[in-house]
Amino acid sequence: MTTPRIAIIGGGPAGLMCARILQGHNIQPTVYDADTAVDSRDPGGTLDLHADSGQIALEDAGLMDAFRALARVEGQAKSRRDQHGTILGEFIPAEGDEAAPEIDRGQLRTMLYEHLGPGTVHWEHELAQVIPLGNGTHRLEFANGVSVEADLVIGADGAWSKVRPLLTDALPQYLGVCFLDARFDDVDTKHPEVAAIVGHGHMFSTDGDGRAVIVQRNSNGVVRGYIAFRAELDWHVTAGVDITDRAAVRSYLLREFDGWATVMRPLITDNDSDYVQRSFWALPAPLAWSQVPGVTLIGDAAHLMAPFGGHGANLALLDGAELAHAIAKENTLDAAIARYEAPMFERSGELAAGANTALTKFFATTSPDAPHLPPDHAREHQNYQDRAAEYRRRQAAGA
Repeated sequence: MTTPRIAIIGGGPAGLMCARILQGHNIQPTVYDADTAVDSRDPGGTLDLHADSGQIALEDAGLMDAFRALARVEGQAKSRRDQHGTILGEFIPAEGDEAAPEIDRGQLRTMLYEHLGPGTVHWEHELAQVIPLGNGTHRLEFANGVSVEADLVIGADGAWSKVRPLLTDALPQYLGVCFLDARFDDVDTKHPEVAAIVGHGHMFSTDGDGRAVIVQRNSNGVVRGYIAFRAELDWHVTAGVDITDRAAVRSYLLREFDGWATVMRPLITDNDSDYVQRSFWALPAPLAWSQVPGVTLIGDAAHLMAPFGGHGANLALLDGAELAHAIAKENTLDAAIARYEAPMFERSGELAAGANTALTKFFATTSPDAPHLPPDHAREHQNYQDRAAEYRRRQAAGA
């Protein structure tokens, strides 16, 4: 096909990965993002990149060495405790296990951006609207007054995608759980009790009555903690809590988590940052749509899901890679979209439904004497490796 005008809306992992692999095929897209720079906002905590998805995309992009230079293999470790601090289960990755190493979200985004051609990303371009012009072309109008036309619009613009309405009227639904993101700096020196609990990776705890604390080791001596509880979106208004007042939030949390043991309290109250509210939303799962010429979605724009299982970012990277390969291989954009969307729907639908169910179960009220069945992380890691090998076999066979 003639060289298409490709506009990628969103400079997160999905959009940047798609652009990187397109450029590897000598196709030059343009990425538009509302941020002022790649590092202009707090990107959140850490990600585990799975061998059967995120790592496949990184390998296809020629970025595995760059990833390994930043990744923390030891960050795969996990433990689970109850509200009293009792250890319910632990996982320490075996020697050579690289099925799901951790990387900070900001590091991943910067790494992808730095491996694009100069000028690929146009910052400070917030999409205002997309106007179909016929024959698969669209006009993109941005809040800064810029207007461009494209033969293919790739919506990589996340949960509240402005591209999605061209394909489906599906809207994200609130999952009923509030996460308060809290940061602990120089944790090994300033917060040794937090460092001891979180270890090298993740620690999950729940009281079986809708409250949880999840802490994750990040790079550079930082731990990010998530204090989570069932709540309406306006819980802080109803409770009369100013979310920007750290002391007021702490007082509320101490009341909310009053049954939690002293050993667990520092995870809730000793943070160095303010509490950042992160509500979780999900699109209906499984979600599919009828093909529309000249437009498609990748990442959260296509299959926003609960964070349990860590599938969101991994699928986003794989989406970007597979769509880019399809564009390079097919003779028309319509054929490329069809080649990409069919397996994406199947893969993301199953994982999204599972992730949403897992979050609901984790925050459900359970009987105190209910049996505890810890996840089998060793099996999970083996499954990542097995599925990665199968993916490569199908890829080599041209499936």
